[in-house]
Amino acid sequence: MAEPHFDDWIAARYATLWPELFDPAVIDPTVDFLAGLAAGGEALELGIGTGRIGIPLSRRGVTVHGIELSAAMIAQLRRQEGGTEIRVTAGDYASTTIDRSFALVYLLRNTITNLVTQDEQVQAFRNAASHLEPGGCFVIENYVPELRRLPPGQTTRIFMATPDHVGYEDYDFAAQIAVSNHYWKIEGDLKTLSTPHRYVWPAELDLMARLAGLTLRERWCDWSRAPFTGDSTMHISVWEKPLDE
Repeated sequence: MAEPHFDDWIAARYATLWPELFDPAVIDPTVDFLAGLAAGGEALELGIGTGRIGIPLSRRGVTVHGIELSAAMIAQLRRQEGGTEIRVTAGDYASTTIDRSFALVYLLRNTITNLVTQDEQVQAFRNAASHLEPGGCFVIENYVPELRRLPPGQTTRIFMATPDHVGYEDYDFAAQIAVSNHYWKIEGDLKTLSTPHRYVWPAELDLMARLAGLTLRERWCDWSRAPFTGDSTMHISVWEKPLDE
């Protein structure tokens, strides 16, 4: 089971700690993409958090449900305008079930890596597939591991460096784990956060999808559907449940 790393302090300041995620240039194409796939059906967000995407997607007329492990994040979602319109089930998205099916299930912002074993990640795919209607889609937004950027013998990569935020990863290649470390200077205090992640390549995710009975439908490098290439640092992948199921 994934650990609920996001406490009350982080949940209340989520938009302050990661302001780039709340830029309309990020939110709008994400919502457009997901609303198009939902095509009038209902959607389930795994790891819905504070409702960063679920709430604006709901405003687009999509009925959104969520699964979320962190009670603090759920409480923060409820405080947002429109947050009470979204049904949220507390629990681990790899195993928690809802007694209904959806046209769309989605998992955003590298959250698949919060599951730190391959078995848990496979279970998450199977859980997503079990909630899909025939012909429905499962969407994941995830980064492409940038191991080739590491010089030989180096296991640390800095991914963020500003006056208020320093972030770096420590890699354990044998375990396929990257520990993400954050240091924020905020409100006169130093806040730290370290979380383990099982990094995973698109090809491995495709195999997990096949084990869950899903087929790759499309893959892009961003929400505006720019082509995915060997130089892409992230991907938006869409797998489809067969109609004959």
